[in-house]
Amino acid sequence: MEDKDIVHALYQASQAGVKVDLIVRDTCRLRPGIQGLSENIRVFSVIGRFLEHSRIYYFQNGDAPEYYIGSADAMMRNLEHRVEVVAPVEDPELQGRLRHIIDTQLSDEHSIWQMQSDGSYIRLEGKSEDGSQQALIKDAQERVRDAQRLKRRKAQGARRRNIHLRSN
Repeated sequence: MEDKDIVHALYQASQAGVKVDLIVRDTCRLRPGIQGLSENIRVFSVIGRFLEHSRIYYFQNGDAPEYYIGSADAMMRNLEHRVEVVAPVEDPELQGRLRHIIDTQLSDEHSIWQMQSDGSYIRLEGKSEDGSQQALIKDAQERVRDAQRLKRRKAQGARRRNIHLRSN
């Protein structure tokens, strides 16, 4: 989060009363919690076994939430010197999955740090042994198991239908 125009826009949003939660992996030019500037902004960093991070953009937008995913993060080199893509996610089921990722990261009780107004980070203490990355890995593994079970059921059903058709 180092692009000055985006940081400025987030400060303006905070001053207008917008609540902003940011999950950043590395550099963050923005300073949260400064009275009159960024008191409505919180910045978190999730440090886990993977250095890669999701690039999900969520805007409450009243009763019409907006979700975007993409390759771009808010770094000047990415926004001004590379070809990056951000696309809307409109399917409600997929939006729900993205919301789950955001909620999982923000509820991390193992490996989440919160930025202070001076730019330093404090580790938030939790009671869980696993961090959000491990929770998301478990979710993905469960989805794979569910998909494999469904595939086996469909294959068995197709075999039964074929047997039935041959006997007619």
